Amino acid sequence: MKELSESFGPSGFERETAAIVKREAKRYADEVTFDKLGSIVAKKRGSSDSPKVLLAGHIDEVGFVVTGIDEQAGFLTFSPLGGWFDQVLLGHRVTVRTARGPVPGVIAAKPPHLLSPEERDKVVKKDSMFIDVGANSRETTEKELGVSVGDPVAPWAPFTTARGGKVAIGKAFDDRVGTFVGLEVLRRLKEEKVTHPNMVFVAGTVQEEVGLRGASTVGNMVEPDLAIALEVDISGDVPGIKRNEAPAKMGKGPSILAFDASMIPNQAFKSLVVETAEQEKIPYQISVIPGGGTDAGKFHVVNAGAPSIVIGVPTRHIHSHAAILDVSDIGNAINLVLALLRRLDEKTVKSFVEV
Repeated sequence: MKELSESFGPSGFERETAAIVKREAKRYADEVTFDKLGSIVAKKRGSSDSPKVLLAGHIDEVGFVVTGIDEQAGFLTFSPLGGWFDQVLLGHRVTVRTARGPVPGVIAAKPPHLLSPEERDKVVKKDSMFIDVGANSRETTEKELGVSVGDPVAPWAPFTTARGGKVAIGKAFDDRVGTFVGLEVLRRLKEEKVTHPNMVFVAGTVQEEVGLRGASTVGNMVEPDLAIALEVDISGDVPGIKRNEAPAKMGKGPSILAFDASMIPNQAFKSLVVETAEQEKIPYQISVIPGGGTDAGKFHVVNAGAPSIVIGVPTRHIHSHAAILDVSDIGNAINLVLALLRRLDEKTVKSFVEV
């Protein structure tokens, strides 16, 4: 999880993260393939080739791309890759990935000491910020450091734990957490010789944060009979959040999505997920995300459709340099997915769509 979190992989620039996923997936999968966008798909055969069950976490993270270099001092202008809240950016360190290698920088703006009283009362917007790479001219930035327009930028934030390892803190948990859950499911299927009456595909999709693009290509490639998006969920146990806005809480178990802006889950499938959690005594939470979506938004409409659900790990402060989660929620998400795979035979999956 540390390696995945710290890896460099903004949307469209996921190769470093993809290499980690490939390395680990090859240890436990029967076959590892790629789509033509950069997503990874690992196949694990069960006792039957049908149904095809797709488990997917996206490997991209929110980041930035360099859009310009200041003529006078070599500061960088940038545009976001994915959704960023302006107020979480200032003062944070980033890494610019150039053709020559990584360049450290910090997101900055006009110093508050030089702002008028009216300016200090206003939120600084992204278009007034810049990335300082320590240069003193455009020539330094371009020729000495090798920075070019179009280079990707990602947060720099070491992975760490707290509360004796019960809590993890780091960047890119959205959605390296889901990627980690998928890889752990794959590992346990192999090492524990879990019997599952289906063909399992564990995918690491790309470019989710900029339009669920890898989900489209992976869905077309796998043609799943059933799909589970492995994601983070917004942990609503933060001051100022109403329960109906984000019902999931950190440390209370994985969330089962009732609906979001991109998908209404298959209700029979959702019922099975809930029943499975209760039968296996796995803590769970029912969640809603009225204003967001996941890769399941594409999976559930691939071809003639695929019953889909989202299983999430409640996480605080996503889309920032430092998200926080409870490690027990990851373990319970893995256990829930494994329990589901033992139940998802052809007859059961067909029953989800028969009337």
